[in-house]
Amino acid sequence: MLLRWLLGFIGAVFAGVLLISFFSNLATNLSNPPAPLASEEFHRAPKPLHLASDGPFGKYDARQLQRGFQVYSEVCSACHSLNLVAFRDLKGLGYNEAEIKKIASDWKTQVPSLNPDTGEPATRKAVPSDHFPPPFANEIAARAANNNALPPDLSLMTKAREGGAAYVYSILTGFQNQPAELLKKFPDAKTPPGLHYNPYFANLNIAMPPPLVTNGQVTYADGTPATVDQMAKDVAAFLVWTAEPNLESRHAAGLAVAIFLLVASVLGYLAYQQIWYEAKREVRVTGPLEPKNQAKSKRAKAKQGVAG
Repeated sequence: MLLRWLLGFIGAVFAGVLLISFFSNLATNLSNPPAPLASEEFHRAPKPLHLASDGPFGKYDARQLQRGFQVYSEVCSACHSLNLVAFRDLKGLGYNEAEIKKIASDWKTQVPSLNPDTGEPATRKAVPSDHFPPPFANEIAARAANNNALPPDLSLMTKAREGGAAYVYSILTGFQNQPAELLKKFPDAKTPPGLHYNPYFANLNIAMPPPLVTNGQVTYADGTPATVDQMAKDVAAFLVWTAEPNLESRHAAGLAVAIFLLVASVLGYLAYQQIWYEAKREVRVTGPLEPKNQAKSKRAKAKQGVAG
């Protein structure tokens, strides 16, 4: 009893402290609201982006994915890894085995390995079964080459960021000078040295310099004009594929399941109408009031000489 009372008292004290803290913080917030932040006022939602893979019936545009891979390989791969994707996965973009072998063999970063004779660390050319090797040996090297910023892996980028492909597209096309209105309203919010203003980034200042700086930075094999906007769209589409390479098969399976459920529902309804709709509904008497049970009870009482 004493222990129960003690535990109840401790719980009441704890609840009281929480209530006091809540109302104290509420009063402070109302009397002295926090100052507005530049990131709250000038941060923008991602630009709208429409890709062939959007929607429940979306399919990948193989030509656009190949263009996006070209942008990644010639521009983005200098800093960003693609750790969860293997070279042989490029078959999903329409490359054949010979092309994949050449891409892997010619990749600018070789695969870490060991010298079979000495056991010393070494490197070798990639083969189709290898994952894309990272551009830096380790995190320390990556930070040293990027002003102490760590370039994120891009394998799941469109899944990891709100907005998905639209976020990637907006970041790549959103670099600009700080607006005068921002500096006038928030003088202390000037972009620090080594960072770059981008209103689509969470805190407005991103360590990554503009990767796509001029039209024609990449020469597309299919003749598509390589504008900055087009390159940003293509690499965003490619990163959608790296994050979900089985999207088309998932959409196809979902459509098949939806059709099956629709047909099964129609057949079930027709079967109900044909077999059970006009069937008589009878309520079966069960328990001690069932005639058979009543007769059995009477025989047992008569045998025992019990009245009733």
